Amino acid sequence: MRLQIVIWEMGMALGLMAVPLQSLAREIRPTHQTAAIACDILIVGGGLAGTAAAYEALYAGRTVCMTELTDWIGGQISSQGTSALDETTVQRSQRLFPKGYLEFRNAIFDQSKQKSPGNCWVSAACFLPHTGNDILREMLVRAQKQGKGKLLFFPNTVVKSLQVSPEATGAKILAVKAIQHQAQPNTPPLHSDLLSQGWDDFYTETDSPRLTKTILNFTAPTSGQWMVIEATETGELLALADLPYRVGVDPRTYKEPSSSSQTAYPYCPQALTYTFAMESTAQPESADPPPFYKQYEPFYSYDSDRYAKDPALVFTYRRIWSTDRRPNQYSVVNPGDISMQNWGGGNDYGPGTATDNLLYTRQQLNEQGQLTPNGWKGGLRVSSLKGGEELAQGYFYWLLAGTTDSKLGSDAKKPWPNLRYLKGFDSPMGTAHGLSKFPYIREGRRLIGRNSYAYTDGFTISETDVSAKDYRQPYYRDTLLGRAYRDLITSLAGLNAIDVITGKVPLEQVKLRSRSRLYPDSVGIGHYPIDFHPCMAESPPEKPGNTERAGERQGAHVTYPYQIPLRAMIPPRIDNLIVTGKNIATSHISAATYRVHGFEWSAGAAAGTTATFALEQNILPYQLTENIPRANLHLEALQKRLNDCQNPTAFPGVSLLN
Repeated sequence: MRLQIVIWEMGMALGLMAVPLQSLAREIRPTHQTAAIACDILIVGGGLAGTAAAYEALYAGRTVCMTELTDWIGGQISSQGTSALDETTVQRSQRLFPKGYLEFRNAIFDQSKQKSPGNCWVSAACFLPHTGNDILREMLVRAQKQGKGKLLFFPNTVVKSLQVSPEATGAKILAVKAIQHQAQPNTPPLHSDLLSQGWDDFYTETDSPRLTKTILNFTAPTSGQWMVIEATETGELLALADLPYRVGVDPRTYKEPSSSSQTAYPYCPQALTYTFAMESTAQPESADPPPFYKQYEPFYSYDSDRYAKDPALVFTYRRIWSTDRRPNQYSVVNPGDISMQNWGGGNDYGPGTATDNLLYTRQQLNEQGQLTPNGWKGGLRVSSLKGGEELAQGYFYWLLAGTTDSKLGSDAKKPWPNLRYLKGFDSPMGTAHGLSKFPYIREGRRLIGRNSYAYTDGFTISETDVSAKDYRQPYYRDTLLGRAYRDLITSLAGLNAIDVITGKVPLEQVKLRSRSRLYPDSVGIGHYPIDFHPCMAESPPEKPGNTERAGERQGAHVTYPYQIPLRAMIPPRIDNLIVTGKNIATSHISAATYRVHGFEWSAGAAAGTTATFALEQNILPYQLTENIPRANLHLEALQKRLNDCQNPTAFPGVSLLN
C-alpha cells in the first residue's frame, strides 16, 4: 500500500484527486491556479522530525498537511543520503528510543536480514537511502489507517510567505502560502538538475521554461484552530517570521565555555555535505575529471595515515550494501558493494565567512529584501550550495584517480580505479546526477525560546547542560574572564551550589554533577557525543592551505544522556507555532549533539503529540510551560501521553538527587 496525497485545484470545485506518491510527478497537471487547503496541523518540512510529527498526529486522528522541498520523506535517512544511524550503546543496548524510531529501525533489520545492515563500521545500521523513504511511507500509511487520521502530503513544495495576526491579540499564523513545482511537459524529470540550478526558480511564483507552479494556501479548518510545526532543515520559518534565532558561533560565557569566540560570530555553522554512493567494481573504471576539479583538489585528504594505508576502511565506514553477509569485514571490499560517502576531508563543505556563509543572517536577509512581503527565497546562499555540489563530485574523482593529499603528503594517495559513481533515478540517491537530493545540514537557524524563569534572555540549551567534559581543566580557568570560571563551577555543582556560593568549599574540591540538566518539561530524550564538522577559516573553503576555524573542536566531547525540554520548541510571540528538529533552542555547541537521527525523531514525535494535545485541550503550547517551575496539570498529562505512547521523556534512574 502506498501513501496517498490529496491535491486541491481551483476550477475543480475543490474536488479531491488522490494519487500514489511515487507517481506524483506524472499525475499532477501543470497549473498556476491557487489551491486552498485546510488542516488541523501543518508540518513544514518532511525530514525525520517532520515525519515523526506526522506519525504521531495521524495516530491521534488528525488531518495533517506536510510539505517537503524534495519528493522523499525522512531527510537525513533518505533525501540527504546519511543513511547510517548515529546512535550510542546506551540507547541501543536498552532500546531507549521512541516507538516510531524503533519501528523504523526494526524494519531496516528485518528487510536486510543481516546482523549489521550494510556491514558498515560507523553504525549498527547502514542502508540504501531509498529504502528509508519507502519504509517511512509505509509507516505513515499504517498510522493514517489505524489512527483514522488523514495525511495531505505536498512534495516539491516550498513556503513563500506567512500571514500572522497582530501581536496585541496574541500572534498566530493565520495562513501559509507555498509553491509546489513540477517539471514542464517535454522537459527532464525533477532531480535531473542539481539543487543549486533550480533553487531560485522554486521560490518564484510564476511558471518558468523548466517548471510549472501551483500556489497553495494553507489555513485552519472551519473551527479556526490549527497548529503549525517548523520542521525544515534550516529553520526557514524562524527567518521568515522574523523570530529571534541564532546562527553560527555563540559568545564565550560560563554556559558556553568552549566557544571559539569571545563575541558572537554568525557565519560559522557546521559544514554541509552532499552525499553520494559509489560501487566497488571487479574491473578498473575510468572517468574524466570534472572541469572544476583543479579548484577543489587542494582540499581533499584521507585525514589519517590509517585510512591512507587501508582505503577500504573509507569505503566500509558507511557501506550501505554488502555482498558479504559475514559481519566485521571492514578491510574487505567486494565487487558490488556500495558505499555512501560523508567524509570530513572529502565532501564536507564548510563556508565560514561573511562572503560565503550558507545561512544568511538577519542583516543579510534584510539587505537582500528577503524579509519584505513576498521576497523570501529560502534564506540560503546558492553559490555555497553549488560549491558543496562541486566539492562532492570532485571528491569522487579524487578517490578514483587522485594522487595528492592535502594533509598527508603526495605519497599518501594512490589511485583507486575499481570504483563506479552511481547516478540515475534508480540509483541509491534517486537523482540523475548522483548527489543527494538535499545536502546534509548539520546546523540551521537555532530558535531562542521565550523568556522564562531563570532564562530572562530567552530559553536555550547550553553546552554545560549536556557535556561530560572536565571543566576543571586549566584551559577554562585561563580562558574564562572575570567571574565566569566561578560561575561555571557553581552552575555545575548541583546540590552543592550553595557551598560554592558561600565559600564553604573551595572551587577545586566541590563535587560536580555527573548527569545532564534535568527539565521539568521534558518531552523527549537523546544521547550522542558533541560532534563537530567545523567551518573553514578563510574563503573559499577549498582555498589551498585553508584550515578549520581555530578552537571549534574545543567543545567536542561525550555527553550525558539528556532530555528535550518543551521550552526549546516554543518561540516567542507566535502562539500556534511549534519548532522541532535541528531548529530547537540550542547553542552552537549543544546543537552538535542535538542533531542526530534518534534525537530528530524524538523531537518530532514530541512536536506532533504536543500539537494534537493542545488542539484537544483548546490551549496553546506556551501555556504548558509558562508557570515553570510550578506544577502544571496539562504538562503532566502531555508527558503521561508521550510515555504511554512509548515516547520516553527521561532515562531510567535519573533524578535531581543523583
